[in-house]
Amino acid sequence: MDETLAARVLPDPDEDWASADRRTVRLLDRDRYEPVEVLVGDGEELRPGYLIDADIEWSEPARLEAFSLRRPTLYAFADAVDPVFEVARDLWETARANGDGMHSSVTRNTDGEVNGVCYVFADGGAGDRFREFRDGTRPLEPLVDRVNEREGAAPREVFVLRPDDGGYVVVTIALTKGGHFAETLRDTYGLDRSEGSVV
Repeated sequence: MDETLAARVLPDPDEDWASADRRTVRLLDRDRYEPVEVLVGDGEELRPGYLIDADIEWSEPARLEAFSLRRPTLYAFADAVDPVFEVARDLWETARANGDGMHSSVTRNTDGEVNGVCYVFADGGAGDRFREFRDGTRPLEPLVDRVNEREGAAPREVFVLRPDDGGYVVVTIALTKGGHFAETLRDTYGLDRSEGSVV
């Protein structure tokens, strides 16, 4: 049976996607909020964060027959980062002082213009928040959708960072893909855009 679904491309949950098996891709079904694994053909270029309309043949294993790119948003993940940028660090300190498990704020450039949104989430306990965001079991979709509802649908860059102390996870959405804020985060945390393709 064939089906067309709106899907978000996910990174491989266990490996650096630059060296992962490029014949298999994980997608987040945006209707069901469930990750699915599909085979892809040679020559396809998909990157974590891409929003696509996917034509899937539900054979065994499932196969991506074709896709159309809806928005080329990019996701990037970095673990054990140091230092954490100031806005995120201050948000986490506020969340801890208030006894909250999460907190959020817009980010601004040096001219005071909004250039992104930053969320912090407590990590640890029974779950692994960083891994859940990466493997799609805790979708980033609601956070991205909230930004798009306010700012209009557009390609973004989403950064999921876990500080080296492991106490919390930072999710930062840069409003402009390839903009100064996104480039600064990539440079700071060694996230090379050229290594983002999963196939």
